[in-house]
Amino acid sequence: MVKTRKIPQRSCIGCGLKTDKINLIRVVRKPNGVLVIDIKGKEPGRGAYICHDADCLKEAIRKKAIERALGEKLSDDIIVELTNQISSN
Repeated sequence: MVKTRKIPQRSCIGCGLKTDKINLIRVVRKPNGVLVIDIKGKEPGRGAYICHDADCLKEAIRKKAIERALGEKLSDDIIVELTNQISSN
């Protein structure tokens, strides 16, 4: 009998769509309070997930959903990095 690994599900903070964790971008607040984009999904800290969709990012920024989920203010650098990450896919 072959065991299949369960793929974790996460919800997009912009649109609420629930999908596989690997299909989303993770923004993480590290223990020192710095926000970073977590490419591999293994960084320690509090995370929030967003779809690879520019509209979801705009909505999450408008609602301040990422800031609320992580408890930190989004910097312009993180917004630019997220936009670049989304446009590259």
